[in-house]
Amino acid sequence: DKKEDRKEADKSAALAAAERKLLNCPLDKDELGSATWSFLHTMAAYFPEKPTRQESNDMKTFFDVFSKFYPCSTCAEDLREQLKITPPETSSQNELSQWLCRIHNEVNKKLGKPIFDCKLVGQRWKDGWLDGSCD
Repeated sequence: DKKEDRKEADKSAALAAAERKLLNCPLDKDELGSATWSFLHTMAAYFPEKPTRQESNDMKTFFDVFSKFYPCSTCAEDLREQLKITPPETSSQNELSQWLCRIHNEVNKKLGKPIFDCKLVGQRWKDGWLDGSCD
């Protein structure tokens, strides 16, 4: 069944990633993507709730430049297209986090991965889960 196949693929990928990590090998596309999303979501989680005009503009510039130099060329191209359709929302920390969550979910849809509930970005990327499992 499809779910079991996905589980096996995930397990194989995790083992391969663990081996590469032990050998200090370069990141593969999936590892790079995961690390990048972690960085971007964490950065958004710590963006000011009331950014100055400069901070807001700087964040927009960051995503523009980031989309030009990201090491996965197809990923970078997809991001540039997405930025044309949905530019970064940088009026507050919450707006940026929600915007990034929507962008990430667009990528997840494309890749057949689960959609993340954007109401949970604060718990996932800044405060930790309410059940205390991150304490």
